[in-house]
Amino acid sequence: MPSEDQKRVLDPEQDAAALKALTHPLRIRLLGMLRQDGPATASELAVSTGESSASTSYHLRVLAKYAFVAEAEHRDGRERRWRAVHALTSWSNRAMEATPGSRAYVNLSRRVQIQRLEECLARYEADIAEGRLGREWVEPSGISDLMPRLTPESLAELRETFGRRLEELAARDAGDPRAVQVVLLTAGLPLAPRPAGAGPDIPAPLDGNAADAAAEGAS
Repeated sequence: MPSEDQKRVLDPEQDAAALKALTHPLRIRLLGMLRQDGPATASELAVSTGESSASTSYHLRVLAKYAFVAEAEHRDGRERRWRAVHALTSWSNRAMEATPGSRAYVNLSRRVQIQRLEECLARYEADIAEGRLGREWVEPSGISDLMPRLTPESLAELRETFGRRLEELAARDAGDPRAVQVVLLTAGLPLAPRPAGAGPDIPAPLDGNAADAAAEGAS
């Protein structure tokens, strides 16, 4: 788990310009890729995203302007390599409700996280099928869509408890050579009851055996 000095905590008032810069799906995606896969050049990121290198280079410079990314050690002198400055971006959901710009960023970041999860699922399936991951990873892996009935206090307690336990397990496994990067995505999204005749509701939950996690308001 990232330490406090590895986190970028966003404030909707102090970081208004930075939030506006982040309200772009490609920039959020580039930042996430640098955090997950490590330093890369604009050209390498262009291949991974299907964008032009001119586009990724421009958006990386914007991210650098607001200290989300910085130049990394170069392999040679031909092209800049970029790295993520922080391992995690976090915020207070209550504070981010203060302005339209901060709300827009939160909404966009959540949708980008869902898109990233789909990409990670495809990568996981390929890694298992092609033998890059051992069969011992099959049973503990998965996605769940449980729908318990909780109070606001219980939902907050659940997220806090999960975060603490995740920190404990990550610290325990830090020196284990069997440990690999695991993508964990949690969603605690209360749903108001639908009035009768309001149209189709969300699908019923499926069975699953997933491990779901993230700190409050983090990406």
